[in-house]
This record gives sequence, structure tokens and C-alpha cells, in this order.
Amino acid sequence: MTTSTIETFYAILALLAAGAMATLLVIRLLAIGSASARGWYRAIAIFIQPNAIGMAFWVALLATMGSLYFSEGAHFDPCKLCWYQRIAMYPLVVLLGIAAVRRDPGIRIYAGALAAIGLVISSYHVALEWIPALDTGSCGTGPACTIIWFRVLGFISLPTLALVAFLFILTLLSVRGPDVDDDEDIATDVERSPA
Repeated sequence: MTTSTIETFYAILALLAAGAMATLLVIRLLAIGSASARGWYRAIAIFIQPNAIGMAFWVALLATMGSLYFSEGAHFDPCKLCWYQRIAMYPLVVLLGIAAVRRDPGIRIYAGALAAIGLVISSYHVALEWIPALDTGSCGTGPACTIIWFRVLGFISLPTLALVAFLFILTLLSVRGPDVDDDEDIATDVERSPA
């Protein structure tokens, strides 16, 4: 496989993840005022919640494998911000993997904290790519953080892939099933709505 093929593969994964997150957000917002949207959100949450940790593990694993390929296989030298993003992503593979096997929901807060840190760093890195004047000297030595190794579809770069991965992990870990109060509200809304 060529580096271009791997770049395209990861760009497609990022677009699919972004589409899934946007869809979930729209349904969640619609659920505020619509009983049918609440039903859709409930169905999605009931599917995602028991599988969220395992799904987040696969996102972290794919992100880690991509990171290693781009640095070791494609020889893209990671900058300082890339290393910081790796420091946030790599432990997620181990933590989420163990938690998925043990079915330990307590990992959500710890993994969420690491993913949030990575999200902040990758957001800043993406901003630096588009507006190099924002650089505060954080990269100092080594490759510049403003180097753009590739841009698939004109906007998906390495830091963008990391940003989407961290955001997708946070999204998966934050999806919750309906509360008892939500069930009562939905039942009341269904009784009130005309048949």
C-alpha cells in the first residue's frame, strides 16, 4: 500500500466519524423538543452505551496504528505537538482495552480526561497549520509544528485526524442511555400526541 492510500483511508474514517458525531448531535438536539427524536436517541444510546468502551478502544487503536505508520513507515517526523498528542492517545489503547475486557464503566472519566487533553492539543495544532502566526514557540526544536505532511480533500491533515479521533472517543464515552425521568417524559408525550 502506498502512503497516499493510507492517508485516504484515514481521511475516510475521519469523515465517517465526523458524520456519525454530527448525526448524533442533531438527533440529541432534536430530542429536546420531539418525542420521536427522543425515541431515536434512546435507541442509539441503548446500542452505543454497552459497546462504547470497546468502540473507543478501536478508535484509539486505529489512531495509534496510523500515528506509528506515518512516523515509522512514511517517515513523517513528528513535531513536539505530535508527541504530546501521542502521549494522550497511546495510553488510551491500553486503558480502554483493559476496561473493554473487564466491562469497567469507571474508565470513562479517566479516558475522557486523557482524550480531552489530546483534543485541546490537537485543536491548537490544527489552528497552527491554518494560521502559523499563532505559534507561541511551543515547538522550539525539531520539526516545525506548522509542517503539513498531507491534506486529503484540502483540509484533512495529521492533526485533523487526531482531533477527530479524540473527539470521537469523547463522544462515545459520553453517550448515556435514557434516565427513568426521560422514559416518563416520553411516555407522557406519546399519550398527549394525537394518533
